[in-house]
Amino acid sequence: MLMYLLQAPDVCDSNMTFNASVDSELTQHMLFGWVDHLSFALMLGLSAAIGIYFGVFGRAKNTAQVDYLHGGKRMRAFPVAVSQVSSHTSGTTLMGVPAEVYLYGSVYGWVCLSVIIFALITNYVFLPVFFDLQLTSTYEYLERRFSRTIRLFASGFFTLNLVLHMPLYVYMPAIALSQVSGISVHWITPLVCTVCVFYTMLGGLKAVVWTDFLQSGVTLAAFIAVLILGVVSAGGFAEVWRAADEGGRVAFFVMTPDPFVRSSFWAVVIGATASFVGGCAVHQGMVQKFMSLPDLAACRKTLAGFTFGIILMKVISVFTGFLLYATYRDCDPVKTHEVSRPDQLLPFYVMRVAGHVPGLPGLFVAGIFGAALSSMSGTLNALSGTIYEDFLLPLMPKRKTDLLVNLIMQAIVLVVGIITVGMVYIVERLGTILELGYSVGGVTNGSLLGIFTLGMLVPSANTKGAIAGSLCGMTAVAILITGAQHATATGRVRYPPLPTSVERCPGNVTDSVHAAAAAAANSASADDVPLVFRLSYMYYTVVGALIVVTVGWVVSRLTGPLKLGEIDPRLLAPLVRPADHRRAAQHDPAAAVELLPSGTQHKPATDAKI
Repeated sequence: MLMYLLQAPDVCDSNMTFNASVDSELTQHMLFGWVDHLSFALMLGLSAAIGIYFGVFGRAKNTAQVDYLHGGKRMRAFPVAVSQVSSHTSGTTLMGVPAEVYLYGSVYGWVCLSVIIFALITNYVFLPVFFDLQLTSTYEYLERRFSRTIRLFASGFFTLNLVLHMPLYVYMPAIALSQVSGISVHWITPLVCTVCVFYTMLGGLKAVVWTDFLQSGVTLAAFIAVLILGVVSAGGFAEVWRAADEGGRVAFFVMTPDPFVRSSFWAVVIGATASFVGGCAVHQGMVQKFMSLPDLAACRKTLAGFTFGIILMKVISVFTGFLLYATYRDCDPVKTHEVSRPDQLLPFYVMRVAGHVPGLPGLFVAGIFGAALSSMSGTLNALSGTIYEDFLLPLMPKRKTDLLVNLIMQAIVLVVGIITVGMVYIVERLGTILELGYSVGGVTNGSLLGIFTLGMLVPSANTKGAIAGSLCGMTAVAILITGAQHATATGRVRYPPLPTSVERCPGNVTDSVHAAAAAAANSASADDVPLVFRLSYMYYTVVGALIVVTVGWVVSRLTGPLKLGEIDPRLLAPLVRPADHRRAAQHDPAAAVELLPSGTQHKPATDAKI
């Protein structure tokens, strides 16, 4: 493979010209060959095989619920960490981040600092509480802390959030495969969903974790191969960095505190930290995998592995953006309409420079698909647990067979998969995938983060405060995002990308680009758009969480705040628990007491690990 990489054409040569003969030569590599199709099909087949194995032969002798949702609680730290990284490395990272860097520069790279802050918050605030309580659903916590009404509110937010996100997970790799295979997205999407639903239904969490493990290896191998190919083609790492720096893409230090700038150091660090905490630390799929581990020490090892893995993937994605710019700075495929949307830049690049390497384009697209399948399977498994635990279980008779429980959760997976296929038709009409992902997440992540923060860090918060805060937070962010998306869709708000050139494109293409640029210059102005709708998309989750906590605290103070003696100390983060409970719990687990408000449901103290 390395020999093929070293023989790749020098696509970044500064003396390169784009004439008809060169374009014709490159076009022959723009579609998959049979080796590429074979490598891609092999990955899908192995994913299905893992589901069959764990669904038929590998099911532990345990209760259906513990085995299906928690893997029998005998999972190991390393594969769970890899699975978590894979589930949270979707097309948004693999294709959206390189496109973001290509268009707007590398300030998004500060997300690596956000991941570290997220890990510290999770380790000291959220993880100890969830592991002590040993909950099947993270939203059971809210019932113990507040009431069943709050639990249903949060579960509804979470379900809505995941249902909105899943089409994004599927659509990104679908457009990548569509471009390199010539097959319509509307045929590819049902195929992907069918395979993912199949192995998730059969194997439960074990199939999800081990399939993620396989797919993450394919993804990482594909990206390393592309990076080697790109760096060799460009003349070395230094040349890629020089080109990106000269083009303004190496722009980490955008330090303005202005929240209406699309992306800056503060927007990324504050906004992405909130998004990671709201989308991971209290995420049912993430916590569900933590609960599959035998002890808290293993959970912390897994968290450390997740942090390292996410940072690695972000760094690779940012540098891939530099590589795209170094390649296309003189003939921008977005301006020439060789790609229909910026998110297609990466597969377009891979086919142009790696079409001569048998199997590499197929391996690369398989890697993108692996990330999508991992994200979708983790989401499906988490949704099945949440919908069953929070909405269906209270309506069912007390006696249920293991077979019935399994069938119900598998049916949930199937129904949600069908809904996802239908929603892809909506996603394909929207904007760039990175901005869209943060915007969609902001609708519900802010409220979820705010509710859990209110419960764990504000001992005086009561049910009335939690309800008022969550409603105000979600309503405000929904209005904010709706107004911003409408202004963007009507062209009244636009964020011009950093400059690229078309000077080395064919003459007829250059003329059409200049005509399009002139038309865009006459588009509508943003002066009539309310300032609030121009807030950076990175801040949506922060705004939602702050509103929930602020309104929740104020309403709680006005309607009768709770006192420490009325709350089970395990429901609070360790740093706000009573000092005597922290000391006693370190030496005597039996010292923990159950002091829940009347009317709330709770398990005996012996059920929880303290």
